[in-house]
Amino acid sequence: MKRFWLVLLSVGLIMAFSASAFAVDVKVSGSYYAAGIYQDGTTFLKNGYYIDYDHMQLVNGSPSTAFFYQRLRVQTDFIVSPSLKLVTRFDAMKRIWGGARSESGTTTDIQSAATRAENENIAFDWAYLEYTSPIGMFDVGYMDDGGWGTIFGDSSVPRGIVSWAAQMNGWTAFLQLLKIGDNSRSAVTSSTNVTDNDTDKYQGGFLYEWKGGTQAGLLAIYYRDASNRPIIPAPGVDYGFTANVYVLQPYAIVNIGPVKLQAELDYAWGRIKADGPSPSPYLYGNDLKVDNLAGWVDATVILKQFYFGGSVAYVAGNDWNKFYSDGTVKGGFLTGGMDWNPTLILFNNERHYWAGPIFGNTITSTSMNYLSQQFNLNDTGMYNAWFFQGRAGIRPNDKLDIVLSLSHAFADSKTLPMGAPDVVSATYGTEIDLIGTYKITNNLSYMLGLGYLFTGDYFKGYDPTADVRDDYMLINKLTLSF
Repeated sequence: MKRFWLVLLSVGLIMAFSASAFAVDVKVSGSYYAAGIYQDGTTFLKNGYYIDYDHMQLVNGSPSTAFFYQRLRVQTDFIVSPSLKLVTRFDAMKRIWGGARSESGTTTDIQSAATRAENENIAFDWAYLEYTSPIGMFDVGYMDDGGWGTIFGDSSVPRGIVSWAAQMNGWTAFLQLLKIGDNSRSAVTSSTNVTDNDTDKYQGGFLYEWKGGTQAGLLAIYYRDASNRPIIPAPGVDYGFTANVYVLQPYAIVNIGPVKLQAELDYAWGRIKADGPSPSPYLYGNDLKVDNLAGWVDATVILKQFYFGGSVAYVAGNDWNKFYSDGTVKGGFLTGGMDWNPTLILFNNERHYWAGPIFGNTITSTSMNYLSQQFNLNDTGMYNAWFFQGRAGIRPNDKLDIVLSLSHAFADSKTLPMGAPDVVSATYGTEIDLIGTYKITNNLSYMLGLGYLFTGDYFKGYDPTADVRDDYMLINKLTLSF
């Protein structure tokens, strides 16, 4: 017994004298917001009924909605040495005050590595090692993917990543391997006939930054989705497909005196190879060709306390007539991104996340990107649209910022899937937004916004006799950063 206590005491002394070897510096940062929203209409219908397929319920007319919601986000860096650290981040209490909780299970959160139910309690999104070596910086683990160049096209989503990056004389270059979906047999996946039905992404790029913030770069992506391959290759059940898609994303940000110019062009191409004949004329029956285009140009001029600017954006929509006739996929792999929110109602992913899509007649809504869901992308950013915006703002002091914007959008394609007739009009509508932000302290700010959408006839669907209505919303938001 004495030997046991002697050994235990010796171990304790060794640990006490070598405590500095185990010590790490901890850096904590994050944010918290609490917001309230009132949306006058949850559909664009004046009267009548609509089937909400997302919730499998019948919607009568256009009921309003109003609620409060919040989110706490905490990032913790465990700094082992100047060249090595562990980075973690979690979201907690991401929920509507007093609202119904999400069902537990596997319902994913499109903005998180966890489920929506986990985010309503606590959900870790980041956990990765960062090591700065003589040959570059290595990051391994779960971290954000999707942020590149300008904010247009960005959808920051946590994924498992192995990353290498190096910087020299204004140049930055990087290579990354990403795992989007894994269907291998494991302790929690019981698939027995799946070998390589994963979704993977490989990307690399470079950028150069001049003095004054001017920069330009190019990102190249290879995306492979095999999650829809046939599980049991056998007669009658061999239908499936594999997508091999390539993307190029050049961008530039230029500062010339009081003028800031931003531009990005995204192009996706590739093949979706069918493994067998389609059992339905409305499903994938032959090899398909991907040919997607998106782009954005933005200019802002700052003149002391006043500023003004404008944006033009384009994201191709899928032409379903060409899809069924010659197998061309014109839209679906590219969007304006979930990080880019140019309006409060029509193209705003925070509003979409909390209040859901706004439905029009037949199958029209503010979220129409079916192909994004099909290929494990689930991106609710702007899709199938030409977008034009002008804005003007004033900052009378260093605490207050008020901006007024006028936006107009129309659809690139009026076709609908599943053989439905074309919509009667391409016009989404015209939106006016007024947003004021007041900086209460250096870390605490309050935002108040009012948006009004003059609804276009696109949301009549393919029925010219349908009656649509305008919509408006009010939002206020208190944000703390630390």
